[in-house]
Amino acid sequence: MEVRARLRFARVAPRKARLVADLIRGKGLEESLNILAFTKKGVARTIAKLLKSAMANAEQKKLDVDHLFVKRITVDQGPTMKRFTPRALGRATMIRKRTSHFTIVLDER
Repeated sequence: MEVRARLRFARVAPRKARLVADLIRGKGLEESLNILAFTKKGVARTIAKLLKSAMANAEQKKLDVDHLFVKRITVDQGPTMKRFTPRALGRATMIRKRTSHFTIVLDER
């Protein structure tokens, strides 16, 4: 039985988040949490928090947490906030603040 958890509008670029998401795809929960604990990327803490939320959802559905693994983790692009910063000679340059949507699906082995 599948269990899912979602996080939307996270203030991290999807390209950076996918690097960390690829590390835990297909792994067990305990191994995934260990990998995230020792990953230096800032988004690893966010993904670990979401993974713990998915574990809590599994406990609510009376699933055995010891036999769960990360079946699917996706990082999709959310809306981009556009800001401007002044440049030389009266010009302006756009700054794109990208957001991400995370989805984690856990399943039993």
